[in-house]
This record gives sequence, C-alpha cells and structure tokens, in this order.
Amino acid sequence: MIVLDTSVLVAILRGEPDADDFLARIVDTDRCLLSSVSLLETSMVLAGRSASPDAWTGLDQLIEAAGVEIVPFSAEQAALAREAFICFGKGRHPAGLNFGDCASYALAKAHNLPLLFKGNDFPQTDIATLT
Repeated sequence: MIVLDTSVLVAILRGEPDADDFLARIVDTDRCLLSSVSLLETSMVLAGRSASPDAWTGLDQLIEAAGVEIVPFSAEQAALAREAFICFGKGRHPAGLNFGDCASYALAKAHNLPLLFKGNDFPQTDIATLT
C-alpha cells in the first residue's frame, strides 16, 4: 500500500517522460491512497491550464480505473501537516514543502506508508518515499 502525491498524478496526466513508470507503480500496488486535499490540488493544477471543469475528467478516470482510494483529511492529518510545515516547510527547510505537500506527507505519516512522488523535496523529510 502506498500514498500518492499530486506530482505523480500530474506527471501521468500530462504525459511527462516518467508517466509510464509512475502508472506501472500504481497498477502494481495493491492499494493506493490519495488525500482529499491532494485530489483538490491536482484538480486545481489541471484546471489552471484549461479553465474548464472538464480538465479533471482524465483525473477522475485515472482514479477510478486504478482503484485509488480518496482519504478524507482528518484532524490527525491536520496536526501532522502543521508539524510537517514547521519542520520541512517552504522557507524553513531545504525540502520546502508547500500546502499540498504537507497534506501528502500527513497521510503517509498517519498510515506509516511510503509516498510515491516526483521531485526532490520528500527525500529530505522523515517519511518513507518511492520515486
């Protein structure tokens, strides 16, 4: 079981060079979790390019086809996300976690699961990561 970060979904849906590797990782995993905050963040990133609500149709199809479980953002996750910001937040730490990153971090931390992501930020934190 793994947690997905927004960066992975955006890479897949934009057809970035590592999209196939990320998709294979998702398909080969028994369960993938996604924070409800990450769902919103991904939707906003995708809609920002097209200014159309249809922008996230592909996202919804990917989530359904891959059986990704959307996990509601809880009070426990909020506490973990706040802690992540203090320890690893943008302007405070080289990891430079932003709002969405803190939500992904919190879900992974709350469930003690590795996080699948794209970039260099999460390896500089204290959670297990997959790339």
